[in-house]
Amino acid sequence: MLLGVRPAAAASLTRVTGFGTNPTNLNMYLYVPDRVAARPALLVLVHYCGGSASAIFNGNGHDYVTAADRYGYIIVLPEATRSEKCFDVSTPAALRRDGGSDSTGIMAMVAYTRQRYNVDPSRIVVSGFSSGAMMTNVLAAQYPDVFSAASAYSGVPAGCFATTNGSLWNSQCSGGQLIKTAQQWGDQARAMYPGYTGRYPRIQLWHGTTDTTLAYPNYGEEIKQWTNLNGLSQTPAFTDHPQSSWTRTRYGNTSTQATVEGISISGVGHQLPMNGQLAYAISFLGLDGTTTTPSPSPSPSPSRSPNPSPTPSPSPSPSSTPSPSPSPSPTAGSGPCRVSATVNAWNNGLTEQIAITNTGSSTVNGWSLTFTLPSGQTITNGWNAAYSPSSGQVTATNVGYNGTMAPGSTTEIGFQATHTGNAAKPTVFTLNGVTCDVA
Repeated sequence: MLLGVRPAAAASLTRVTGFGTNPTNLNMYLYVPDRVAARPALLVLVHYCGGSASAIFNGNGHDYVTAADRYGYIIVLPEATRSEKCFDVSTPAALRRDGGSDSTGIMAMVAYTRQRYNVDPSRIVVSGFSSGAMMTNVLAAQYPDVFSAASAYSGVPAGCFATTNGSLWNSQCSGGQLIKTAQQWGDQARAMYPGYTGRYPRIQLWHGTTDTTLAYPNYGEEIKQWTNLNGLSQTPAFTDHPQSSWTRTRYGNTSTQATVEGISISGVGHQLPMNGQLAYAISFLGLDGTTTTPSPSPSPSPSRSPNPSPTPSPSPSPSSTPSPSPSPSPTAGSGPCRVSATVNAWNNGLTEQIAITNTGSSTVNGWSLTFTLPSGQTITNGWNAAYSPSSGQVTATNVGYNGTMAPGSTTEIGFQATHTGNAAKPTVFTLNGVTCDVA
């Protein structure tokens, strides 16, 4: 729920000084939307080499800003001030929790924001591009008790850029020549926070296949590292193609908020994110107000040690749990239902997440959800359901692994669509012929 609290001036990117420990003289910028959620999420958004807070705020990170206006979350934007405008993910100080380099200053920004706003500790997330993606990996590895999820565009594994000569550039890593086992990468990340035994953040990894700045092999090495940190097989639980040039793999579970998700984009170089891609990250990070997966209870300040007892990995949502039996035949009129829909729109595209809850007392065995798209919307791809036709009155039918809905359970589906100006969501949904309440 959003609170109608408006500051004296409209929301804007604001410089913050005196925010705490800042050993490498970073700048801190903060974006607080005019309407802040009662319990807002916090996004740390990290810029690329040569970039700045304002460049990412007004440029290829702006979809995060418009989503913040809609969902009421807060954004912290660190800014590197050294001449190259790159973040340190190389020196020994940078690769150790509270080690005294850039990550230490960034965590002081997080602590500053948490002290002044009613931030939801289970929804502190981080995302970045290029140098910012490398820092995203490092922050998630060093502060797994603080961050619940991360999304990295064109990065490298945490620790891959390590150097011992004071340089911030590692040509072997950038060239994709550092190949290690999953266990080795996992151990390198664990060494950044020795003794930690809790769970690690969920992470979404993006990479273009023709990237020559941070070569494409780094994508596979990142997947090795994060599947190992999360105790997962490197064999995907789910593979699809949201767009013709994309290959998306999910590890751990098959939901929108999988434990590890990778998106490989064919024929694209070092130019991510591109138009519309942040909508996927917004949903993955749980910034759009949809149900988030459980996360560890972070310590009140980033420097406190966590509870040493392990925290179990989150259970996948009902929509992602494969059914042990074949998909059953539909049972019409199986009881009441409730639907909530969330749209993330940009220019001429959108994604829509739909949560279907069985509010009846009987199990639904096989389901079809029917709704009418607003004029001008056409579905281009979808997940967790089969959609037909692509416009007008659409029927979404269960796939093999989510055909059963127990009483009280919720199944999440979604799709991407183009639009000609009307990005509204449907207003009426029927499940197996029964009209659902709309939340």
